Amino acid sequence: MRIILDAMGGDNAPQAVVSGGVKAARELDTDIVLVGREDEVRAALAACGGGSEARIQVVHAPDVVTMEDEPGMACYRKRQSSMTVALNMLRGGEGDAVVSAGSTGALLAGATQFVKRVKGIRRAALGPVIPNGDKGVLLIDCGANVDSTPEYLLQFAYMGAFYAQRMMGIQNPRVAQLNVGTEDTKGGALQKEAFGLLKAASDAGRINFIGNAEGSELFTGRFDVLVTDGLAGNVMLKTVEGAAKFMFRQLKGVMYKSTPNKLAALVIKKDLSGLRSMLDSSEVGGTALIGISKPVIKAHGGSDERAIFNAIRQAIACVEADVAGAIEANIDFMKLDKAKEI
Repeated sequence: MRIILDAMGGDNAPQAVVSGGVKAARELDTDIVLVGREDEVRAALAACGGGSEARIQVVHAPDVVTMEDEPGMACYRKRQSSMTVALNMLRGGEGDAVVSAGSTGALLAGATQFVKRVKGIRRAALGPVIPNGDKGVLLIDCGANVDSTPEYLLQFAYMGAFYAQRMMGIQNPRVAQLNVGTEDTKGGALQKEAFGLLKAASDAGRINFIGNAEGSELFTGRFDVLVTDGLAGNVMLKTVEGAAKFMFRQLKGVMYKSTPNKLAALVIKKDLSGLRSMLDSSEVGGTALIGISKPVIKAHGGSDERAIFNAIRQAIACVEADVAGAIEANIDFMKLDKAKEI
């Protein structure tokens, strides 16, 4: 296995990316390619003791995609950036997956331009797994496509189901559509038409569509994949993140309010740490760009060494699961004209 890292992507690059790559090379039985400004990358290698690591390769890329760059054109204009070079290496078969903590929009656009989508897929989607105490819920899409069509949502459902099967170990994932109510007739024109397509695919035995779901049901365990347009999905994701931070702030305040509370906090400290870890993005690693022909993982912009390590572990799992292969094998059923014939 050979994982390509955008060594200059993220708030803590290159040190965090390089350190995470060195850790992965030592512990995950994988070769790591660090793409970035060679002098800075090698200095970071020396700082973490990875300068002599045999499974590490450095590829020089003099430019960097920044958060100020226009996302849709950043990789196209900056052909010598670490992100663009990494994606072109993946396209050319010089690695099995790419991990980047750089700009989400630029990575999505660059992956679409250079690595390409699975043939027949209209739009790639961001699919984070939201923890719910069990195996989690795949939220697709969460921001890659602000404007969606019924065909997009149909494809998101298929792609999400394949990801849940192969990456989350769910045999027959339950797919729901995010809506303002659970009734079949709820929603606007987009949701209503998508509902018909999803139900037809379910009736044909191709996906396990269980109907509409409200946002309040995200943590109930009623479904495994939640399909929505990127605007609503992103709002939901950011709301969940904000609510989790608020909850821990409030909980901390309660625990330190009095001496008895502090003693109680000591008793449940281990359980609280486990809960915090479950909601920690560093433990998850990153978000897959589902629908791209080869694995591309978007790590959080603030990723530290541990987050990069876990993003690499996720990339390895994506390669082994071959989600793109499953999508490609079923693409005929994911096109609007074919869907209407079911």
